[in-house]
Amino acid sequence: MDTFESSPTDAELMLQLCAGHQSQLETLMRRYYQPLFRVAWSKLNHRQAAEDIVQETFIAVYGSRESYRPGLSFRTWVWTILLNLCRRQLKKSARNKQVNHQDPELLVQLAPASLIHAETGLSQLLLLEKREQVIHALNQLPEMQADAIRLRFYGELAYEEIARTMECSLSGAKRRVQTGLLKLAESLRTNEEDLI
Repeated sequence: MDTFESSPTDAELMLQLCAGHQSQLETLMRRYYQPLFRVAWSKLNHRQAAEDIVQETFIAVYGSRESYRPGLSFRTWVWTILLNLCRRQLKKSARNKQVNHQDPELLVQLAPASLIHAETGLSQLLLLEKREQVIHALNQLPEMQADAIRLRFYGELAYEEIARTMECSLSGAKRRVQTGLLKLAESLRTNEEDLI
């Protein structure tokens, strides 16, 4: 009879982290770094700022480990920390009147791994242009709708997780994503019509 050892759950890793097993933080980082990074980068439009925010997120996880409650979802907790840190960074940037230019690498690198295809030539150029339009339109949406879309598509969260992270009902999370997508589509359609 074959037995296999399954990966520990997030809650188990957090309990071990609280018990002094600091290596479990690295395991959590491996699990969550990429989706957290994609969301932070799409929100901040700057790779280094996104990397810093994700690092700060894990520092906050470690620093607040004693307040973690195993009955609650770690995913919700870590996403909430990330969004709060992103908002704080955006406010700080606005206070310092820093110009936040579009990071060109964002257009190439941001798509979730499941959406990356091997395009070449003209198709790749058109894809980059479309990504730039999407990111620009996403940044024009109300923050709650834009964040819900980021969590859904860049973070790959389920609607239930979005609802818990954004502290709204399940129907509210779905409505934020749906309304945001409709506005996004309208904005992209308007841009295309302007080019004709």
